[in-house]
Order: sequence, then structure tokens, then C-alpha cells
Amino acid sequence: MADSNSIQMTQKSGKRNKDLGQRGEDAAAQFLIRRGYDIVTRNYRCFAGEADIVARDGQSLVFVEVKTRSNCEKGFPSEAVTAAKRGKYEKIALAFLTDFEEVDIPVRFDIISVVAINKNRAVIRHHINAFSCS
Repeated sequence: MADSNSIQMTQKSGKRNKDLGQRGEDAAAQFLIRRGYDIVTRNYRCFAGEADIVARDGQSLVFVEVKTRSNCEKGFPSEAVTAAKRGKYEKIALAFLTDFEEVDIPVRFDIISVVAINKNRAVIRHHINAFSCS
């Protein structure tokens, strides 16, 4: 049975990770906006999971997975997007498009990697068309 100190440490670590992830998503959204993307929605949820950001890039609808880390000790953030996660994103896109007003729209899947250097600085790498539907 876990003691109260280890439970508290796990809870604090979980909150830090959630806060870091939220800061990364905010930075990614601002990054996209500065580059002319229109944010359609954030944190879209459906039966298949959650898309961090859905945006328009010209005529394309872009589903963006944001991965944030505080360092690269365990690899670059984008390396955490596994084949299973890519498959989930395809299902998420299909669910989103079911209710989307436009038809016959190009769809793209991007990854944005965020490495937080400190509270106010980050390195952002945008992987455009990082994967495609299988």
C-alpha cells in the first residue's frame, strides 16, 4: 500500500505534467495563429479520443497533436506519437468530419513538439504532414 507522501508526490507530478501540457498547447496555438492558421477548436473530444488542436491552413483542415516536454532526456516530444496514436487521430478526424459543415476538404495531420526551456521560453518544432491516413 502506498504511503501518503508517495501519493502526494504523484499528485504533484501529475499536476505539473498537466500544467506543462497546457502551456505547450497554448504555445502551439499561438505559434499557428502567428503563421496564419485559423484555430477551429481545441481539445476536441469524441469516442476515439482527443485532438489537441483542429485548425485551418488555407483550404486544408489540420489535426494537430501537441507533445510537450521539459527536456529531451527521453527523446524528442514528437517521438512519443506512436502508430497507435496516429491511428486514433485518423478516427478522431473521421468523427470530426461527420459533423463538419464542409465536404470534400483536404485533411492533414501535423505534430507540434514543444520543449519548455523555462516558464516563458520554449523551442517549438512544427512537423507538417507528419503522418497520413493509412
